[in-house]
Amino acid sequence: MAQTRLNAYHIMWLFVFFDLPVTTKKERRQATRFRKDLLNDGFSMMQFSVYNRHCASKESAEVHMKRVKDFVPEKGQVSILTVTDKQYGNICNFWGKKSDPLPEGPKQLEMF
Repeated sequence: MAQTRLNAYHIMWLFVFFDLPVTTKKERRQATRFRKDLLNDGFSMMQFSVYNRHCASKESAEVHMKRVKDFVPEKGQVSILTVTDKQYGNICNFWGKKSDPLPEGPKQLEMF
């Protein structure tokens, strides 16, 4: 039995970037369906219109790219970027401070 060694240059990450119209009820429904299809296919939301997914190989990435292509609504723009695990390892993420919770408002007054 041959061993397959994991290689950071063969493992892939897929990024899906999209800008979909949400003006009409139909467009909102299609955009929601697209996001749900991405989640059901193993993607995670990175930002509101950016989803990513880990793929064990280039062949796996190609399968998921084809699925995304099939999910695309009739309007809007969808872009897919593939990067190797080695390249993804160089990502830098920054988060701002979380805002303080709003102070609690006054209690409701009751008149008897």
